[in-house]
Amino acid sequence: MNISVVTVSQLNFYVRSLIDSDDKLENIFLTGEISNFTDHYQSGHFYFSLKDNKSVVRAIMFAGFARKIKFSPKNGMKVIVRGKVGVYEPSGVYQVYVEDMQPDGVGVLNLAFEQLKEKLAKEGLFNAEKKRSLPKYPQKVGVITSETGAVFWDIQSIMKRRFPLAQIIFMPVLVQGEAAARQIIGAIKVFNENNLCDVLIIARGGGSIEDLWAFNDEQLARTISGSKIPTISAVGHETDFTICDFVADLRAPTPSAAAELVVPDVKKLIFDIEYLTSYINSLMLCRIVDYKKKLDSLTETGALSNPHKIFADRKLKIDFLWSNLNSIFKNKLSKSKEKFLLSVGKLDALSPFKLIKSGYSVAINDTGKIISKVDGIKKNDKIKVIVSDGKIDCYVENVSFGGYKYGQK
Repeated sequence: MNISVVTVSQLNFYVRSLIDSDDKLENIFLTGEISNFTDHYQSGHFYFSLKDNKSVVRAIMFAGFARKIKFSPKNGMKVIVRGKVGVYEPSGVYQVYVEDMQPDGVGVLNLAFEQLKEKLAKEGLFNAEKKRSLPKYPQKVGVITSETGAVFWDIQSIMKRRFPLAQIIFMPVLVQGEAAARQIIGAIKVFNENNLCDVLIIARGGGSIEDLWAFNDEQLARTISGSKIPTISAVGHETDFTICDFVADLRAPTPSAAAELVVPDVKKLIFDIEYLTSYINSLMLCRIVDYKKKLDSLTETGALSNPHKIFADRKLKIDFLWSNLNSIFKNKLSKSKEKFLLSVGKLDALSPFKLIKSGYSVAINDTGKIISKVDGIKKNDKIKVIVSDGKIDCYVENVSFGGYKYGQK
């Protein structure tokens, strides 16, 4: 009995050959729920499994195909994939090599839109506090849109009619297709880097979600969020919404509405100015009439009707004050003089010279001090005796202690 023995590699090669030769497995559509999903950040490949309630199969989507899908696959998401079945010989595992993937039950673009919207909202790009107010009277308005459509001409026509003072700076770009988002991003950067305008309109006419998809680009949303110039998103019709609408400082329902919002109406401004001018004139006239009445009332008072009287009244008051001040001064001076003379009299009564004139004399020693006691006086001391009409130089002949009685020798 001849037994054919094969190697593991031969077996895997044979099984792979069988699968590769089956046309039904060459281009297969498969539905299932994603599990064990891995996005290999270095290679860009997707590794995952597809399962239903009974079975599971491995799957791989190489980076070249993975970059083309517009949504982010996640665990638990039900999808429809297109690809081929093959065997990975080194491990002997058969798997599905996915070339395309679509969400099952939800449009791929709608899903991608909601995923990006949720992501940017969590980062705060849509927060109201990030929104800046538009300038009331812009001098320069930038417009980014297609040069072939009617959008720019509608914006220009409305702005010239409403506010011809504003200068329009137009930068044409593609607004549909793969290159559109990149061109719009470049235009926004040029406006910002060169400070070309005061406010910026990003506009496009209506269309399907596929037509408007350039305005759902993540990099475009981040560029608009980082713009130093306030932005208005005017993409599609009133019922159309794009990521650009959420991240811009203001969303206009249509491009024409953006032109209405970005500049004031010059006719209304003129009307407001005329109204304010009339109001100010009326207010000033009322003020003048009111002040004239007050002035007429003041002129009827005594001071303004007879100005000389107020001077006469002031002169009488000054004369009275002067007379009163003069009287007070004289009275003060008289009292001070009396007090002075009284003090002089008291001092004169105590003056030693007055005593001398009445017959008394004063003896002083050689140092000029008055001699009031014999203590310290010796025989032959020189002293002076002051009398009423001069001085007498004397020498002490004798010093005796004890009281002196008048008439004693």
